[in-house]
Amino acid sequence: MVDFTLPTELPEEFVTNIPRQRNAVNRLLGEGKILNYSLSLEHSKLWVVFAASSEAELLEMVQGLPLTRYMKMKISELTFYNASNPYAPVFSVN
Repeated sequence: MVDFTLPTELPEEFVTNIPRQRNAVNRLLGEGKILNYSLSLEHSKLWVVFAASSEAELLEMVQGLPLTRYMKMKISELTFYNASNPYAPVFSVN
């Protein structure tokens, strides 16, 4: 998991790169490389759970995100990650 801290003052370049960031994140989500992408309500923290087989692969994905250079980051290796699948159809017995 990568814990990003966003800058308190967002430079104009940061804001103009948000659409590129979303495109990159959506691509990685679609490829199953990002499992979770969450932004705090006050926009100061961003948490991303990646599926990577090595630290080198993780760093390559992180460095490929357009906004990474504006943020501080801390990498934490997870022992496990449990989540429900929001894209799975919900069955009803009604």
